[in-house]
Amino acid sequence: MDASVVRVLVVGLQNFIQLYSILLLIRVLLTWFQTAGWAQQVMGALSPITDPYLNIFRSLIPPLGGIDISPMLAFFALSFIGQFIVQLVGGLLYSLV
Repeated sequence: MDASVVRVLVVGLQNFIQLYSILLLIRVLLTWFQTAGWAQQVMGALSPITDPYLNIFRSLIPPLGGIDISPMLAFFALSFIGQFIVQLVGGLLYSLV
């Protein structure tokens, strides 16, 4: 595989992870405004995109004292996976050059 193709794939993956992190952040912040009509519309659009990922962490750790820490774990895991892939592909690119 050509190094430029790998770079394009890595940059695309990094952009996807960054965009998904922003969507997760918006989704989490909107839980504070559940009574606002506009927030319900945005949450309705974001829920099908973000909830399957968040539900993985909600099933592992239930809310503690009414506080849901699953989004923090979701952000950490997403960041870790992104960094891991970048490091892995960086090593691959280094071996190609």
